Amino acid sequence: MTQSLAPAARPTAGPGRTRRVLRAVAVVSCVPYLALKTAWIAGSHVGIPEGSSLLDDRLTMAVINGLSILLDSAVIVLALVLTRPWGLRVPAWLLAFPVWVATGLLAPIMAGFPAQLVVRAFGGGGASSAGREAFLDEWVFAVVYTGFIAQGLALGGLFVLYARGRWGHVWRGRVWDLPVGAVGPAHRTLAVAAAVLALLPLTLHALWACGGSAGLSEGRAADRGGEFYVLEALYAVFLLAAVTGAVLLAFRRGRALPVSVPLSLVWVGSGAVACWGGWLSLASLGGPANLSDRATPLMNLAYAGQMLVGLLVAAIGVYHFAERSAAAARRAA
Repeated sequence: MTQSLAPAARPTAGPGRTRRVLRAVAVVSCVPYLALKTAWIAGSHVGIPEGSSLLDDRLTMAVINGLSILLDSAVIVLALVLTRPWGLRVPAWLLAFPVWVATGLLAPIMAGFPAQLVVRAFGGGGASSAGREAFLDEWVFAVVYTGFIAQGLALGGLFVLYARGRWGHVWRGRVWDLPVGAVGPAHRTLAVAAAVLALLPLTLHALWACGGSAGLSEGRAADRGGEFYVLEALYAVFLLAAVTGAVLLAFRRGRALPVSVPLSLVWVGSGAVACWGGWLSLASLGGPANLSDRATPLMNLAYAGQMLVGLLVAAIGVYHFAERSAAAARRAA
């Protein structure tokens, strides 16, 4: 039996203890990263060893650090929006987009950093560890990535609590409950396009994760180690998650699955591949001074491809939310 899609009642009381704790964790965990970035813009070299490529182009470094400060500051704003009464009046798109971006940027770090620590503990860091030490001091990665993981957990918890109260009706039921409009030709076309476009970046990331060097720059290939392979494997996993969620949602596969399963795959998978594909593409534009370290055309093609895949899959999620919200409004009328 199809469950009711009527919107859940919106809470009017102030944030409870759980929300206050999660908000505090989200805000405090931003401090180390923001402090480091601000210091670097001001000219400090704290955490940056002599000879680091970060010192080659101070203007580019200042621009990237300024952008990083804006992105991480958004976590503090989101923590307030998700816990204050006025946050319930924020338009859905204005809140969902930055949370989707935050999810996409933080999810690979939350999964990858602990996996990299395990690899290094068993002596699998390899060349990438040695190369990274000349890039930044080791303690910087530990402090920053630990903060990112705390941000992701806190912000994710706050968003789940917020979304459950405001949009819980959108992911109720099972895949077989989806109305015909939610699985129309437009969804199927987007899902097929995403699957086709994913073939190249998925193949390349899987190849690089398995030790292949085709398409890699000379410097990147020389610096490979266990941590590099972990990241490439994760990029492949998130691509698979995005496409799988899109296919499940668009073609109503896995009909007995809760709708929340394909929606979660679409949300996290599309965010991870789109945001990291965009970030890596942006980073490659500045390019290091050493030509051997610059991204190759095939690397740029992989980054651009995964970004497009993420955007197409995200569009399927947007269609789903819009159609189910419209259906809920009609039922409530």
